[in-house]
Amino acid sequence: MNRQERDKKHVWHPFTQMKDYLAGDPLVIAEGEGAILRDIDGNEYIDGVSSLWCNVHGHRKKEIDGAVIEQLGKVAHSTLLGLANVPSIELAEKLVEITPEGLSKVFYSDAGATAMEIALKMAFQYWRHKGQPQRTRFVSLTNAYHGDTIGAVSLGGIDLFHETFRPLLFDVLHAPSPFCYRCELRLDPKTCGMACAKKLREIVEQHRDEVVGVFLEPLVQGAAGIIVAPEGYLKEAECICRDNDTLLVCDEVATGFGRTGKMFACFHEQVKPDILACGKGITGGYLPLAATLATDEIYDAFLGDYSERKTFFHGHTYTGNALACAAALGSLRVFEKERVLDALQPKIALLERRLKEFSDLEHVGDVRQRGFMAGVELVHDRETKTPYDWDEKIGIQVVLAARRCGLILRPLGNVIVLMPPLCVTEEQLNRMLDVIHECITTVTEGE
Repeated sequence: MNRQERDKKHVWHPFTQMKDYLAGDPLVIAEGEGAILRDIDGNEYIDGVSSLWCNVHGHRKKEIDGAVIEQLGKVAHSTLLGLANVPSIELAEKLVEITPEGLSKVFYSDAGATAMEIALKMAFQYWRHKGQPQRTRFVSLTNAYHGDTIGAVSLGGIDLFHETFRPLLFDVLHAPSPFCYRCELRLDPKTCGMACAKKLREIVEQHRDEVVGVFLEPLVQGAAGIIVAPEGYLKEAECICRDNDTLLVCDEVATGFGRTGKMFACFHEQVKPDILACGKGITGGYLPLAATLATDEIYDAFLGDYSERKTFFHGHTYTGNALACAAALGSLRVFEKERVLDALQPKIALLERRLKEFSDLEHVGDVRQRGFMAGVELVHDRETKTPYDWDEKIGIQVVLAARRCGLILRPLGNVIVLMPPLCVTEEQLNRMLDVIHECITTVTEGE
């Protein structure tokens, strides 16, 4: 039995309709180098989605490999429950240094969803310690995605992913997504005066004494199809929280570590959240790790005598794993040594220029980009913005066509996502865009 058959027999793949998967020929990756992945037959592919948005400096990065190997010579893991380890201390210091001002305490976990689960529990318990137990309502956005644990799913606003689990979820106040192309308020973005932000303010003000905090993905709602918020929306959300004495919680799991062109998306509008969650690119795409950062104000509310039971009773077996923290430190050293963010700017500009070519395609409804995050939305009819029917699987067809051309992508419905490693060369980036343009044209015009 070959590897593909063994895979089909035993592995249940995430976010994958296994009936379709079993009918195809699985692509089995054997190795990688830089922005390139190779399958078991030696075929090469550009990693166009950074191995699900987490690979930053490329595969087999010498500095990160070395950091992990060095740590293996010391200790692979020891618990952080009541103990400390060297890499977790050093990484916490670095994270405080590179995140927005005021975030001074770091709580580790192992995935973006758990980082957000921690954030919501931390925020909820904070208000109880502050003598305001009536604050039990969470505010998030429609089209939100914060992970797949139950609390994070409750915050979510994408029916496709979340509606099935509705009976398990707690109620959340949802404000309109800042989705200008498909405005749920049915307004013209050019004249609406950012009405979605005004609606957010109305909701928070109406429930001022009940709200735990506003939870959002800064600048880009990733899993919803790379929805890019209008300039100033994030800053206004911060002002709303400050005006109403509630918390701002920013989910930088997808946007952090250079994806938007700055180390964190919050820096684009000088926003200082009370809690920030990060993951994905934190280790450069090497090992599972995430972190939830909080202010001293929040941390101090949990301090007390043991008998007061103010402890934050949350944790994971591999919290602060030494190997993962060592990989993260290696990744951050690469950011500094290679001036990654500076080197990224010309590639962001190139991506922006090349994406303009897609606007002329008959079935491209919208092109969205922020930094090195981009999405091309395919529609059946541009004038009416009518989407393709679900059973046409247009996004999947484009992705499979691209794979045959040596490019790995993963669509979000009818949105083709471009999220290459930050290390991708301009030549590779141009090749990616050529392939995507060609495949969109072939698939949509051949309908």
